Amino acid sequence: MGSLQNKIDFTVIVKVTNANPNGDPLNGNRPRTTYTGHGEISDVCIKRKIRNRLQDMGEEIFVQSDDRKTDEYKSLSERASANITDYKSNDEYAKSACEKWIDVRTFGQVFAFKKSKDKKDGISVGVRGPVSIHQAVSCSPVDITSMQITKSVNGEPAGDVKGSDTMGTKHFVEFGLYRVKGSVNVQMAEKTGFSEEDAEKLKEALRTLFINDASSARPDGSMEVVSVYWWRHNNKIGQYSSAKVHDSLKIRLKEDVLIPVSADDFEIWLESLTGLEPQIIEGI
Repeated sequence: MGSLQNKIDFTVIVKVTNANPNGDPLNGNRPRTTYTGHGEISDVCIKRKIRNRLQDMGEEIFVQSDDRKTDEYKSLSERASANITDYKSNDEYAKSACEKWIDVRTFGQVFAFKKSKDKKDGISVGVRGPVSIHQAVSCSPVDITSMQITKSVNGEPAGDVKGSDTMGTKHFVEFGLYRVKGSVNVQMAEKTGFSEEDAEKLKEALRTLFINDASSARPDGSMEVVSVYWWRHNNKIGQYSSAKVHDSLKIRLKEDVLIPVSADDFEIWLESLTGLEPQIIEGI
């Protein structure tokens, strides 16, 4: 496959059941919500999951999680300086980074590292990526449950009494249907080398977003991709704006439903856009 020739818009419908999709560290790690009570997942969180899936698929990733590292480097600057050594300009540096790491040519990256003993000068290079992701928002307000939990043993010595560290709180969304929006810009793709093949890998990563993502906050099966809507325009700039494309997918609660407990409690339909029909892929 060659360079990307067509603008792409996509939407991912995600089902959350008794899980914390994205905790807020400034609010006791409660699931993120808007002022209207709708659930929220940050774009950074979604990009992290995409990176993890691409890494599982055998791709080289620059921004690796510490618990998923495939090399010995302990920082981004160490990884960058070890892999990009022969360059004469910032453009050459950016080109090498894009060729090396799929997440750089997908999302972009700022390489801003201080001078060190093995580098004569610091580096400051910015790469703008073609793939943009919105924060996900639930299609209706969500109910959050808080549960008190205890550990059976003290983390630190505390004599014969239970220490304060044995008590805790766990928060989770009872049910929520979230919508993730994103786009791929062809002009930016041409600059980073993001290809048709990369777009297919992104689509597969979205379809399988929560594989190998289980944790105590997100037990296996509690987070599920319901479907991926993939609009491929017939030109580089797009037949319609991304806003119009994303708005063509309508989701609302059924009239007789007050509190949703499954995806079946929502009506999901598409308003027709002449000459542009999405590929609809079921999640896994």
